[in-house]
Amino acid sequence: MDEERAADLAFRMQTVERMGRGENVTKLSRELGVSRWTMYRWRIIYLQQGRAGLAMSPVGRRLSRRARAIQEQITPLAEAQARAAELERKVGQQAVQIDFLKRAFKRVRESRRNSVATGGTASTERSES
Repeated sequence: MDEERAADLAFRMQTVERMGRGENVTKLSRELGVSRWTMYRWRIIYLQQGRAGLAMSPVGRRLSRRARAIQEQITPLAEAQARAAELERKVGQQAVQIDFLKRAFKRVRESRRNSVATGGTASTERSES
């Protein structure tokens, strides 16, 4: 395998791995300068044939009849998996935000208890006129 082909395989593998981690495919497509369709095709080939299949996948727009058949069968599944990964990532982010807010509210409640308790200092002192 020549250097250009090896670099191409490494690029494809990195792209497929980033998609697998749930990165936004549209943003990734813009960043890498590769169409979403091509990225999904690489992922399908990788899921079906592994690293070797990705190394042998055609460069450019020409697809073999077999690759087109795989694309037609698996594209809805791949899109659903990508959407599920994106939603899982969002749920994770929301869980982090909820945890942060719970801790913040807990601290506020604790600070209020201390200021109301006997011997605690009030937020402002009464002035005697």
